[in-house]
Amino acid sequence: MKIITFKITLILIFLVGSTALGQEGKLKRADKKFNQYAFVDARKIYLEIADEGYSSAELFEKLGDSYYFNAQYEDAERWYQKLVSNYEAEIRPEYLFRYSQTLRALKNYDAADRMMNKFNAVNGDDLRAELFEEEPNYIRNIGYQESNYTLEDVRAINSRYSDFAPTEYEGKLIFASSRDTGGASKRIHKWNNQPFLDLYSTRVSEESYSRPSRFSKELNSKFHESTTTFTNDSKTVYFTRNNYNEGNYRKSESGTNKLKIYKSTKKGSTWSTPVEMPFNSNEYSTAHPTLSPDNTKLYFASDMPGTIGQSDIWFVDINEDGTYGEPKNLGRPLNTEGRETFPFKSLNNDLYFASDGHPGLGGLDIYVLGTKKDGSPDIINLGEPINSSYDDFSFIVNDSTQVGYLASNRKRGMGSDDIYRFVQEIIPPCEMVITGVVTDSDSGELLPGATVLLMDEDNVLVEKVTVADDAIFSFDVACETSYVVRGSKEKYNPAEKSAVTPAKSGKVTVGIALEKVIRKAAVGDDLFQTLGLNPIYFDFDRFNIRPDAAFEISKVLAYLNEYPTSKIDIRSHTDSRGNDAYNESLSDKRAKSTMAWLISKGVDRSRLTAKGYGESQLVNECSNGVKCTEEEHQLNRRSEFIVISQ
Repeated sequence: MKIITFKITLILIFLVGSTALGQEGKLKRADKKFNQYAFVDARKIYLEIADEGYSSAELFEKLGDSYYFNAQYEDAERWYQKLVSNYEAEIRPEYLFRYSQTLRALKNYDAADRMMNKFNAVNGDDLRAELFEEEPNYIRNIGYQESNYTLEDVRAINSRYSDFAPTEYEGKLIFASSRDTGGASKRIHKWNNQPFLDLYSTRVSEESYSRPSRFSKELNSKFHESTTTFTNDSKTVYFTRNNYNEGNYRKSESGTNKLKIYKSTKKGSTWSTPVEMPFNSNEYSTAHPTLSPDNTKLYFASDMPGTIGQSDIWFVDINEDGTYGEPKNLGRPLNTEGRETFPFKSLNNDLYFASDGHPGLGGLDIYVLGTKKDGSPDIINLGEPINSSYDDFSFIVNDSTQVGYLASNRKRGMGSDDIYRFVQEIIPPCEMVITGVVTDSDSGELLPGATVLLMDEDNVLVEKVTVADDAIFSFDVACETSYVVRGSKEKYNPAEKSAVTPAKSGKVTVGIALEKVIRKAAVGDDLFQTLGLNPIYFDFDRFNIRPDAAFEISKVLAYLNEYPTSKIDIRSHTDSRGNDAYNESLSDKRAKSTMAWLISKGVDRSRLTAKGYGESQLVNECSNGVKCTEEEHQLNRRSEFIVISQ
């Protein structure tokens, strides 16, 4: 029996070992294909291994990636979710970011934000994390952007395959496509299981398009071509191709064929044999070129040494003799640890690009490089409908016609990537005025001669005016800007109001109501309350006016001077402690002492009356024999200045 058990054990060990060796072999084959970007073939093997019950963080990472890099986000989400759920301790920060991007593409923004918060916790120095922390309400902010684009799928030229990278050229639209045009042999790219890309051309007439045909037999090869940019004289083209030229197919040391930028010149109707750029390399990719409007700079995407993320936007100077300068990275904040790619320079010298590193709606979004008020760079998301929750890229626009194109793999398209045409509404320059009237807050009367200051959001003076008899002020200002309007006038307290101008032309009305420093009181009012006086103190058993008391009484003097017909009754009170008759006498002396001080300062005797009431008018229950706190007694030791006539 023991012998039989031993044999069974050996057989089981052999079977388990064989299975493990088989899985290890499959993994090696799959990894090799994955590293060569043959995602479709690699995925088939990974799925077989997963179906056999094998599980690891690396397997789930690569399965997720095989879908993620082909924008198949529903499937990518399945495997990234398994990765996060089963291997939380092993997960690398980049996969938290990719999972967040995947969830964002599926419009599961709350879950996407939770993943970004985890990403930030372990990778807070990453620019993508910093940008998320700076703008946690990015979805709302992008959604609130008022778009002036109308967008439509150009179904006349799109296929069920990948169509992207449009470029305007001599009345035509040049673009890249992996469409199957038939032929004896059909070569399939293992990245996405589609035919290799070629350059195609369609003639554009208003909004109609001719049937697409291959652009140039000299430029197209049996491998990938895409992303063209032409010089202003139409005689030179830069474009992207696999590392393949004149029959030579080259790989990096790791066995990967990279992308390179090539140049060709036109002689008659024929394009010359392409030559590669001197800054290309077998070890990294350069791709998606675009020329500056004056053709002195070439912008492109690359993962060459010095790249911040997976790919960055770079540029080189094109010298007058046709040579090229050293590549320069555009740096932060444009480039992030994510993907920045497909740059485009418009006639207005605006730089557009696609990125998944900046806050966006999902996948690659399209951005334009702007400038903030302080002169620093501003990365602006173009919002919907240009961007979607999927990949949006290869944006171009003709600034003179306001017509442009982009590519997107959003679900409503015909193929995996479609070309969309958009029209940008021409919006006249925004003209904005902030205007208003300066008035008295109590009477509503106009206040000519008032000064009005316009301040920016940093409290820096923009403009200053003195209003005329109509008390109206008016400032020409910028749209979508925060300001502060501040009014002032002698004998009035300054007042200010904030104003945020909208995006459309118009005016913002801001009324400035100033309150008098000394407001007119009604008959029966106590100036102690109206003027906000502090308690008026006398030395113990004394009735002479102390300096601190004089300071408070001087406010009453100022009121009497401001309103020369008003009359007041000065009333002095004590608490209940001490002899009643004595308290009445002392308080009367204090009231009359206060009146004498005002008369000495020029107030007519006929405008004043004064009397002491001792403890006869207590404001609480602290009468003789009642135990009270010092604070309660203090309430009874008070001075009143009652307005009896105006």
